[in-house]
Amino acid sequence: LTPPQFVQLMDNFVGDDIPLPAVKRLIVFIKAEYEQTEKEIMKQRENLHRMSHVAQRKQLLEALFEKWDSKACGSLDLEEVIAVLKTFKGLMGKEALMKAKEQLCSRYPQLSKVGKLSPKAFQTFLELIASEFTDNEDETIDNLVTFLTTSVERSHTKSLQSSARRKWLQDIQKATETSGISMEPVYKAVMKALSQDMEAHGDNKKISAYIALLEENQPSSEQGQVLLRYVACTAEDAPYILNQVLHRDMKGVSFAAIDQGKPIYVPRVQHHGNIHFWNSDRPVEEQKGSLLVLPLYDAHWRVFGILGLDTLWDQSHKSIFLTHEITFYEGVCHAFSKAYHHICMRENVLQVAVTALEWLYPRTPSIHAVTTYLVAPGTDKNYSLYKVITTDNTGLKEIHRSPVFLLREENLLRDYLFKCTDSSEVTLTSVYGEHHIAVPLHDLSRQTLGIFDISIGQHKKLPPQEQKDLQKMLKIAQAACSEILQRSLEEIEPTQVLEAEQVANVRHAGILFHRFMLQELRECV
Repeated sequence: LTPPQFVQLMDNFVGDDIPLPAVKRLIVFIKAEYEQTEKEIMKQRENLHRMSHVAQRKQLLEALFEKWDSKACGSLDLEEVIAVLKTFKGLMGKEALMKAKEQLCSRYPQLSKVGKLSPKAFQTFLELIASEFTDNEDETIDNLVTFLTTSVERSHTKSLQSSARRKWLQDIQKATETSGISMEPVYKAVMKALSQDMEAHGDNKKISAYIALLEENQPSSEQGQVLLRYVACTAEDAPYILNQVLHRDMKGVSFAAIDQGKPIYVPRVQHHGNIHFWNSDRPVEEQKGSLLVLPLYDAHWRVFGILGLDTLWDQSHKSIFLTHEITFYEGVCHAFSKAYHHICMRENVLQVAVTALEWLYPRTPSIHAVTTYLVAPGTDKNYSLYKVITTDNTGLKEIHRSPVFLLREENLLRDYLFKCTDSSEVTLTSVYGEHHIAVPLHDLSRQTLGIFDISIGQHKKLPPQEQKDLQKMLKIAQAACSEILQRSLEEIEPTQVLEAEQVANVRHAGILFHRFMLQELRECV
C-alpha cells in the first residue's frame, strides 16, 4: 500500500462517526500487531529496486532516442540504426544484431513495410540485442547507449532547431491534456506548430495546411468504400476546405499517399495534371506552388488520414519544401496521431461509462445521481478533474464535451474525489448529509484514469441486490476500459468477439461493456 492508499483504507474502516479515543486505540493496536517478516522486507526491497531500475533504463533509452531523433520526427529509420550498430563488438555484435532484428520484426510485423522505429520499438530492439550477449545485460545496455550516443553528432544550429521544434510538438501534447474529449484545441496546436516552424525555419513561406481523416463511405460505395473528410485547416482556407469530402474517383494524390503509405511531394502543381484545387475563386494562372501530402499512422502503422500542406498562397519562385521541413512535418504527423488516438481513447472510455450507467439505472433506484470525471494530468498532485457525464435518478444524462476543470484547492467539499484519485481506492464520504461513494477507474498501471461519483442520498448503504448490481457494473466497466487501453498499445491488436464489434470504434466501445457482461454470464452458467 502507498501512504494515500493506507490512509484511505483506514478512513473507510473507521467511518465518519467514530470518536477520537477509538481512533487512537486502533493506531496503538496496529503499531503493536503489524509485523513484516524478513522475507517480506527483502521482497519489498527487491520490487522497489526492480521498479527503480526499469524506470531508469526507460529514461536512459528515451534520452538516447531523442538524441538520435534530431529532426523531431518521432521515429528512427531502422536501417540507419542497424548500419551504425553493425560496428558494435565486431562479428559477435553482427550476429546478435541479426538475431535481434529477426525477433523485432516478428514482434512488430509492420517494420518490414515501414522500416521505422517508434521509441518503444527502439527500446525493445536494444534490449533484444543486449539479451543475445552472455555478458551482464545491464552492462551491455550501458555500452550500447554509450556507443550510440557517441555515434551522433549535431551542429549547434541543428541542435537549436531541434529544441525549438521539439517544444512545438510538446505544445500539441499539452493541448491534448487540457482538451477533454474535444479535438479543436489539438487542431489549433497543430496549425500553430506548422506556422511557427515556417516563420523560424521555412524562409517565412506562406502555406496552407489541412488535416483529412478517413471515414467509411456510408451513403454510397460507388465512389469507393472510404472517403477523406477535411476536419481542420489554416484559417484563410476554411471557407474552401473545411468539412469538404474527397472521394477516390476525384482528382488528387491523397489516396495515393494513403495506399503507398509514404509522403507524396509535388514540387510544381501546375505541371502535375491530377491535383484537386478546392479554392475555385483562385484564377488558373495562380494555381502554382508545391504540394506535400503525408499519411497519418496509428500505433499499428495503419493509415487513418493525411496531413496536407501547399504553398499556393505564396507566389514566390522559392516556395518549395526542403528535406528538413518535410522531416519535421512527419514529426507533426506523429504528434498529432498520438494526440488524436489519446482523445479517441477518452471518447471510448466515455462511451463505456455511458453504456454502463444505462445498464445500471433501472436496477438501482436508490442511487440518486452519478457524476463521471476524468483525470487531467499535472505534475505530482497538481492534476485536475473534469466532469464528462452527469446522470440523475430519472436516467437523464448530460455529456460535457468542453472540460471545466476542478482543482483541489478550489473544491474543498469535493476533496473526497481527490483522495480517491490519490489512493486509487474506493472512497466513502458524506457531504451535507448526502452520502457519496467515489469509485476509481484504473489505467493499466493502476493509476486513476477516471472516477464514478455515486450519490445515494441519505442512505448509508445500498440494498444488497442494488449493491451487487453496482459492483457488477463497476467490474465490467473496468474490464472494458482496460481492454480499450490495451488496444492503444503498439503490440496489442484488438480482440473482437461479437459480430457487432466489427463496426466503428465508438460503437465498439459501448458494445465492449455488453460483451464482457455476456462473457461473465457464460462463465456463471
